[in-house]
Amino acid sequence: MRRDDLIDDNSHATMIQASWQRCEHFGLHHHSTPQLERLPQEDYRNLQWMYGDLVNTTATEVLPFYENILSNSKCMVMLADAQGQVLQSWGDTRFITPVQKPFFAAGVSWQERTNGTNAIGTVLASGQPVQVLRDEHYLKANRFMIGSAAPIFDANRDLLGVLDVSSDAYLPQAHTLGMVRLMSQSVENRLIFKKYADEHFLVTFNTNIDTLDSQWSGLLVVNEDGMIISANRRAELLLSVELSMINIGDVFDTRFFDMKHQPDNLPMRLRTQHGYQMQALIRKPTQTIVEPVDYRNKPAKNTPPPLSLTVSLNRISFGDARADKCVQQASRLIEKDIPILIHGETGVGKEVFVKALHEFSSRKAHSLVAVNCAAIPSELVESELFGYVKGAFTGANQKGAIGLIRKAHKGTLFLDEIGEMPTKAQARLLRVLQERKVTPLGSTESFPIDIRLISATNRSLRDEVHQGNFRQDLYYRVSGLNLELPPLRERTDKRQLFQEIYQMEAGVEQTYPLSEHLLALFEQHPWPGNIRQLVSVIQIALAMADHDPVDTSHLPDDFFSDLERSPLMACQTLKTVSNQAHNNEPQKATISSQPQVISDDIQAQTLALFDYYEGNVSQTAKALNISRNTLYKRLREAGIR
Repeated sequence: MRRDDLIDDNSHATMIQASWQRCEHFGLHHHSTPQLERLPQEDYRNLQWMYGDLVNTTATEVLPFYENILSNSKCMVMLADAQGQVLQSWGDTRFITPVQKPFFAAGVSWQERTNGTNAIGTVLASGQPVQVLRDEHYLKANRFMIGSAAPIFDANRDLLGVLDVSSDAYLPQAHTLGMVRLMSQSVENRLIFKKYADEHFLVTFNTNIDTLDSQWSGLLVVNEDGMIISANRRAELLLSVELSMINIGDVFDTRFFDMKHQPDNLPMRLRTQHGYQMQALIRKPTQTIVEPVDYRNKPAKNTPPPLSLTVSLNRISFGDARADKCVQQASRLIEKDIPILIHGETGVGKEVFVKALHEFSSRKAHSLVAVNCAAIPSELVESELFGYVKGAFTGANQKGAIGLIRKAHKGTLFLDEIGEMPTKAQARLLRVLQERKVTPLGSTESFPIDIRLISATNRSLRDEVHQGNFRQDLYYRVSGLNLELPPLRERTDKRQLFQEIYQMEAGVEQTYPLSEHLLALFEQHPWPGNIRQLVSVIQIALAMADHDPVDTSHLPDDFFSDLERSPLMACQTLKTVSNQAHNNEPQKATISSQPQVISDDIQAQTLALFDYYEGNVSQTAKALNISRNTLYKRLREAGIR
């Protein structure tokens, strides 16, 4: 079982246990009678007026897309306010007895203090989505149903209400909880759209272009200056960044100017500062923002032709032995029915390599379906990958879904971050790879598939197998050919790679090549973010330089921060200083009566490098290009030895 599965199980058990403890504190017992607390009619009318927008948005803009919840399942949808009072309900009430029916009426409270552990009340108490099974209800009187509920937050992240789906099912329904979470997210998104669409830019983004319009896409609200003034919860989850009042340029490595002028309905590829690739749609304000006209004469610009988003396979390597080996081996096996597993640090270009490999293959006329296993909610991984039929689970689309694996039929399936795949989905994927057939959820019919499988990971899957997080049998199914893309700092073709990427990003407007000085700096840089960081640095430098030659003043500050921590750069600097010291030594040797004094700069840099190598005398002396005796002498004068 995966670590994440254990954490989810433990957190659910902890949530239910905490709820039962609260119920005991309220003085409830398992045989207590639920208390029917209902607002007076006048107070309920005020409640309707206060939450009219929430009720209307849910009823007219969200539930119609999930009408199969009402038509295909014996369940009931309830919307409650932030105090647990039912605002409105929809659906089938046949599973409710006449005695129970008043508790599901408008204006009735479902807080834990009156009704014990229940989906709505426990969400209010915990702030988290929850599914309460029959026997997990604290009051035995409520153990006739399963409740799945999720919180709804407003644009300011304040709790606005709770959306709940209840039925009399006996078995746990993970998909029902997943769909309720999607519905609540959809309500939140619609409320954000309504509040901000008139005067602000809306940026919708996700890891896959096919899921860009889904409810679990990230959503950012950006003002004219590029400041993020609001975002949905999914955006922070995808980006792992606190998004309150920061510039969008601190989130993505693309200028907001370019995003503002992206054509409507044309997806745009963005890279996050953490190195992940996203697909995005930018929606301009529906009310035109008037900008002052610049009447000054400006030279006409030649519009550069759009750059190809795919790098050809012969441009992946420029002579690096390890990269060459990856290209050669992968190109020979891409036409064979042998899976490929790509290892490499974040940002080394795994996705670019896979796209180039797909375009090189005979399958290029068919789809390359890329799936980021880490970005799909765990409850939806199986339905997204394998598809499902109508009515497969509560909330399933009436038309069903083909699934991402079948979309890759005749083409290439790329499973990125495969180590993040939940255990249950791993078992189904293993069966698909063994049988070469996909059975959608809820179906007995299997569909043959013809795919080339390429997977990628930035962690050791073998270690994950030993730790019990990844199935051993699946590991051997996906790791036919193991390739290791080298990090940028270790590549021997760095100089050619710098020039190639610079030329790709520069276009026709920048006519100046990279200077020798910048190339030398780039070669000394450790590049912790690898090629993704290199692209970002070059894009920033080009934007800052405009049409002028790029120089060090155009490079971002964090480039130099990384450079200062590079041992190669430290050695280069200190060797220069130590050479100056060596040139002075004969002159000092003639003054035998005077003690040798070392300049403050040399002493400080010696101590810095000694600290960098954690007190290793041999490595420090080698980096300084001095003898161990000379180093000992400097350390004694510094009071260290």
